[in-house]
Amino acid sequence: MGISHQVVRLAFSNGTIEVHGLPEGDPRVPAGCRWDARSACHRAAAQDYADIVMSFVRGEVPYEDEARDYPDLAEGLRVRREPRPYQRDAIAAWRKARGRGVVVLPTGAGKSYVAMMAIDDRRRSALVVAPTLDLVRQWYDNLRTAFGQDVGIVGGGEHRVLPLTVTTYDSAYVHMEHLGNRFGLVVFDEAHHLPGETYALASRLCLAPFRLGLTATPERADGRESLLEELIGPTVFRQEIVEMSGDYLADYETVRIAVDLSPEERARYDEARATYRGFVVSQGIRMGSKTGWSDFIMRSTFSEEGRRAFAAYREHRQLAFAASAKMDTVQQLLYDHRDDRAILFTQDNATAFDISRRFLIPSITHQTKVTERSEILAGLAEGAIRAVVTSKVLNEGVDVPDANIAVIVSGSGSVREHVQRLGRVLRKKEGKRAILYELVTRETSEAFTSERRRDHVAYR
Repeated sequence: MGISHQVVRLAFSNGTIEVHGLPEGDPRVPAGCRWDARSACHRAAAQDYADIVMSFVRGEVPYEDEARDYPDLAEGLRVRREPRPYQRDAIAAWRKARGRGVVVLPTGAGKSYVAMMAIDDRRRSALVVAPTLDLVRQWYDNLRTAFGQDVGIVGGGEHRVLPLTVTTYDSAYVHMEHLGNRFGLVVFDEAHHLPGETYALASRLCLAPFRLGLTATPERADGRESLLEELIGPTVFRQEIVEMSGDYLADYETVRIAVDLSPEERARYDEARATYRGFVVSQGIRMGSKTGWSDFIMRSTFSEEGRRAFAAYREHRQLAFAASAKMDTVQQLLYDHRDDRAILFTQDNATAFDISRRFLIPSITHQTKVTERSEILAGLAEGAIRAVVTSKVLNEGVDVPDANIAVIVSGSGSVREHVQRLGRVLRKKEGKRAILYELVTRETSEAFTSERRRDHVAYR
């Protein structure tokens, strides 16, 4: 087959790259492109844009680029500070990887400033993707101050696209098929969210040749963190909490406090667990398998025995999460640290509300309005409030200034969640020493959960 001399043209269409002007089977077609007979062109995911361009450059194939529609930034950082050595090293490693890769740094180590440096380095229009509206607002304020220009927001009822824009993962995958050619750099904050099946579209539909992922804990329970290299790039730089405490993060210690169920609680726990486990065994459900939990949920709805088993499951967990000895310990810790600023973490809202009522401290859950949440955190920063209790909304990203005591009343087996909670109290401050207390009910399933979530170098 002869090689066509038709002009090769790249176009962006609904989150894909169209390659026009090369016939099917042409040896110059870049890897990853597939022939689309309906459009009479080759097509690839938008995230392959940079590889397609590099293929044409290396092969000396002339082409017209109508796909990219992103501007250069007229100005870089307006507010600069001297980067810490590891921030400088992270950017150098990212630059060496052609501006594509993941940077792993502990909470409180200044990951956001690494992103600012990356935007300043590339001077391309940039989109920052964050998991929550709280973080979107935080990025909005930081970018506007650092670059001295207006910043767009997509999400939370707003849709304003500017050369510097912030969005949520939810909004990114919904709108990326239309916005995917508007940015030369995309920053994925808390990048461990990206490999989810739906959120991954936020990367695949975006042609940005430059990509930066930021996270303290890339590992995921489902193992899909391996997709980060495809979606963003390789891990180009990583430092752990233990390497930075004292110099760049607060010194800290972790204290594990084991408590016992009361005789009455133990009897209720054993009975409830026996009911739950009996049903699981009778149904042949393997709770440790990938489908174990969904199998249990589904089968527990089909019979009275199943509904009793599910109620028993919830009861035995709640007894471990909120044992009376834990509440007594919380009371003692609040008294011991009455001059400190503490954050208490729970696995569920019910326990958070119970602690809030018992000890008259504010609670923050996903139900708490943004304005109320801001007032509570401002009170913590000013010292008017000495402690807050939260379920999960303060696990990641949001700055919690001056807090130096974390109390894990209950939690999941997630290593990432546990490291994030430790990170909430590691912001560096003169003379500060942080303490993370973990309360664990002995001889319950929570003891096993505790061992799983402590499987990180920060706790060794």
